[in-house]
Amino acid sequence: METLALILAGGRGSRLDILSEKRSKPAVPFAGKFRIIDFALSNCTNSGIYQIGILTQYLPLSLNEHIGVGKPWDLDRRDSFVTLLQPNNSWYEGTADAIRKNIEFVKRYASKYVLILSGDHIYKMDYSKMIEQHKKTGADLTIAAKIVPMEEASRFGILETDETLRIKKFVEKPKEPKSNKASMGIYVFSTQALIDAIEAHPDIKDLDFGMHIIPDMIKNKKVYAYEYYDYWKDVGTYDSYVEANLELCHDTSLDLYDSKWKIYTKSEDLPPVKVGEKANITTSLVSNGCHIEGTVIESVLSPGVVVGEGSTIKHSVILNDVVIGKNCCIENTIIDKETVIGDNSKIGYGDDYTANKDNPKVLSSGLNVIGKKLILPEGLVVERNVRIFSSSNPKELNVKHLKSGETLK
Repeated sequence: METLALILAGGRGSRLDILSEKRSKPAVPFAGKFRIIDFALSNCTNSGIYQIGILTQYLPLSLNEHIGVGKPWDLDRRDSFVTLLQPNNSWYEGTADAIRKNIEFVKRYASKYVLILSGDHIYKMDYSKMIEQHKKTGADLTIAAKIVPMEEASRFGILETDETLRIKKFVEKPKEPKSNKASMGIYVFSTQALIDAIEAHPDIKDLDFGMHIIPDMIKNKKVYAYEYYDYWKDVGTYDSYVEANLELCHDTSLDLYDSKWKIYTKSEDLPPVKVGEKANITTSLVSNGCHIEGTVIESVLSPGVVVGEGSTIKHSVILNDVVIGKNCCIENTIIDKETVIGDNSKIGYGDDYTANKDNPKVLSSGLNVIGKKLILPEGLVVERNVRIFSSSNPKELNVKHLKSGETLK
């Protein structure tokens, strides 16, 4: 085996709040029919990498059910596998600690290279090109890097390289960055170099690639950057999640229709989209099984969504099997799975943009987020920056008006 891929998929994604309340961030639905982790998995198989370990941790059930034996990604063949690796005796406490706790898995397969990926980014990338550069430079570690706006550089691990792309310095989230070449959290290690680097830090409990492994290897190993210039996005906030979804309604450098580089997923067997006589759909993504009788404008509808007659959906992301009644107006809203919106409701209403009072960091731009398996009453008015948490026992909520900034648990 030349390359073993390890996908770090245990992240809680706390900034996604309600969307990651009952699932890990990589399992969050995206672009209608996909999950976020589908992009890393599809990149692997499209790059000819069919031996994959997925390191799960936080609420893994949804992710495990989605991946199964890996059939949608052609990982159920005799010469391929996908293995779900969960913590045994203790939680993963850092990115490199997660690998440390599965180091016997790495040793067992004895590949030449280990490709380490995050399971929660949206992009299409041929990893074989990065691996080829790793071979040519004789690197011990190669880090994928992307140029980001200088004003955003402090959010990333920042690389400083020489003219050969050898990394001379790495700083995790610097307050005053001297470069805007950001680590994408994608690493190719020569396997023995990875094992040595992990085992050289037995006393660091929360072992992390950015804080410990990379700075140490730069001092005494050959560490190079692989520059990547195409679409890549971390959808770690509500705003970035909606932005990335709605970008796909327009022309974007992330082409989901490229037959040479498909994004694979576990699909549901649902009937074709049904569009009623009075329906109007513009600049939107509408998935299989949807039934549209109203108006959909610049929105993403996941499989099985129903939009009633006279209703308007605008600038919104609606997840699987949501039912929206008649004469509703839904704007700038994320609605999670299997929620029912009563007739004559207005969600995303008014000019008051008061930030969410319980958690202003996650909602301040005017978005509303509604959890899964809820039944919202007829005539409900929801203003801006409102959070309504999920229910495990669907029942109609006894509320008629939620003002901007409110949270309903």
